[in-house]
Order: sequence, then structure tokens, then C-alpha cells
Amino acid sequence: MTPATPPTPALASHDVRRAPSRLGWWWDQLSIYLPVLLMGLLALGSYWVVSQAPRPTPPRPASPVSQAPDYFMRDFAVRTFTPDGTLKSELRGAELRHYPATDTLEVDEVQLRAVNAIGRLTTARARRLLTNDAQTFYALTGEVVIVREAHRLPDGRVLPRLEFQGDALTYHVDDERLESDQPVVMLRGSDRIRADRLRYADGTRQADLEGRVRATLNSRP
Repeated sequence: MTPATPPTPALASHDVRRAPSRLGWWWDQLSIYLPVLLMGLLALGSYWVVSQAPRPTPPRPASPVSQAPDYFMRDFAVRTFTPDGTLKSELRGAELRHYPATDTLEVDEVQLRAVNAIGRLTTARARRLLTNDAQTFYALTGEVVIVREAHRLPDGRVLPRLEFQGDALTYHVDDERLESDQPVVMLRGSDRIRADRLRYADGTRQADLEGRVRATLNSRP
């Protein structure tokens, strides 16, 4: 008789769960702090870019304007013309110097010719002339002679020749005014007048003579 085979014990059925790996745990921790790390890296990158950028140059103090002339001309002639091509003025000299500190021109051994709106010619000569860039005035010094030539007006009247002599005379272009605070000799036709100071306005053709005034007036025919 064959012995009976003992029954095989039934295996207990149960769920087997795999424990998370160490790499997965580190990835989970890293994913939590990843945004913070990225923000930190961006901040460091921005700081590096700013630190490498060139620094702005500090403003430099304005350098003083030189008292020396910035250009000069020798044996020159400068002419200006009206729109229709008529000569308005001519300035000649042995040497011209321009001073940027004062915007002035200084001319040695000067000769000047100017024609006003009615066509009257004025000439001048002097050892030295000082004027501004716009040439609105001429300050003449040293053996100054200014002549306003005789001129016939449209109504037939004749403006007599005028001559001014002195050591310092200033001519204002816009209002055609002449003045001097030093002794001046004024010649009007055949008349001769000497004064310590002079103010002459061409618009009114009136001369104000001050100080010691001496006149030699010749009778007119």
C-alpha cells in the first residue's frame, strides 16, 4: 500500500511594495529647491554682468578758455557784399588775431571802407582796431582818421565831407554813431573844431563837443 503524500501547504498571498531608491529621494528633494537655486544663479549672473560693464566717466570740469588767439591772418582783406552784389564793407590789415575768450578781433595797421544804406562812403585807418565777431562796433586807436565823404541826397541836398582825427575813436555800425573820450579834431568842409570829447550821431548829423572846445569857422559864400 502506497503511503499518502502529505498535502502541500498553501502559500499565503500578500502585496510586495518596492522601497523607493536613494536616487529618487535625492531628485525629489532637489526638485523642491530647484526654483530657488535657479533664482540664485540668475542673480549671480546679473551681478557679474553689471560688475563687468564699463563705469561712467565722471564729468570733467570745464577747461578755462585760452587767452591766446586761436587763429590769425596776415596781409589780409575781408569784404562783405549786399544781396545784389554791392560792396558793403572792406577790412584790410597787416595782421588779424581772434581771441576766443572775449570773441574779439584785433587788427594791426587797419584800413576800413564801409558804405551805408544811402550809399555814403566812410573810410578809416588806424594803428590798431578792436571789434567783436559780429563787427557791430570798431574801436580804433593810434593815429585814427575817419572820413565820411560828401554825399548828394535824392532831394538835391549835399552832405558835406566830415573828417575826425584822434588817438582813440569808436564807431558803432548799427546807428552810425561816433564817440571818443580823448581829444578829437573834427573837420567839416573848411571848418576846424577841436574838443576834449566828442559824440556824433549821423542820423541827426549832430555833434556834441565837450571840454575845451576850439573852433575855426570860415565864412561861406
